[in-house]
Amino acid sequence: MVIYYSATGNTEYVAKQLAQQIDDEAKDLLGRIKERDYSEIYSDRPFVVCSPVHVCEMPHFVTDYLKKVTLSGNKNLYFVFTSGGYAGISAAMGRRIARKKGMIYCGRAEFVMPRNYPISRRYPLLSEKENRERIRMTRERIPKIAYLIKNGERLRARRITYAEKLITYPFTPIWSKFKHTSKPFHTTDKCVGCGKCIRVCPLNNITLVNSKPKWGDLCAHCMACLSCCPTQAVEYGDITRNQYRYRLDKFL
Repeated sequence: MVIYYSATGNTEYVAKQLAQQIDDEAKDLLGRIKERDYSEIYSDRPFVVCSPVHVCEMPHFVTDYLKKVTLSGNKNLYFVFTSGGYAGISAAMGRRIARKKGMIYCGRAEFVMPRNYPISRRYPLLSEKENRERIRMTRERIPKIAYLIKNGERLRARRITYAEKLITYPFTPIWSKFKHTSKPFHTTDKCVGCGKCIRVCPLNNITLVNSKPKWGDLCAHCMACLSCCPTQAVEYGDITRNQYRYRLDKFL
């Protein structure tokens, strides 16, 4: 079974394509994460976890969920990551999760996809041409990964060095604490109060106040609220002003 979380469509696309090619089911974890539903997920075939990469690792709310949910049946566990160019210590985290759950870590694969983080001046969103090229390369590579999974082979990738772990493990929590603030989020007059931002927030961090969204103190910077707004009313300070919102379905 392929289980996944996706904010702007990259991971969902890879997960569903893999599931189709290995003739298996793809299960979206968003609802379960929001509801803190850790009830059993059973599969008689290997589990394939598909996750985005945030700040060189799997999002903390994804790893927290995977640690608590019951995965029963098949003991083999694959990890597939979508990143903007570097998956960091995600594989090491996947290996640790597999070990703690008494499952067999079967390796990982990484797909470099379009960036979806418009609030970074250092790593700006890519051009349409670059986005389409990354999606094309992913589409062409998915059958190779699906073949390995379907045949029970291990996914092999570059091993994470000790130096990478030494830097990333302490750095990411500090970065998230001080940089993943939700205070700059706001809406413009284009907001119609539809509540979609509330529905796509994995941390239940958004509420409607007087028919307008209000952000709380928890934020993973997944960009789901900003990217999924049907009227493009969600802004992050003035950084996102006049920027396009990335969603994969715009390029399919």
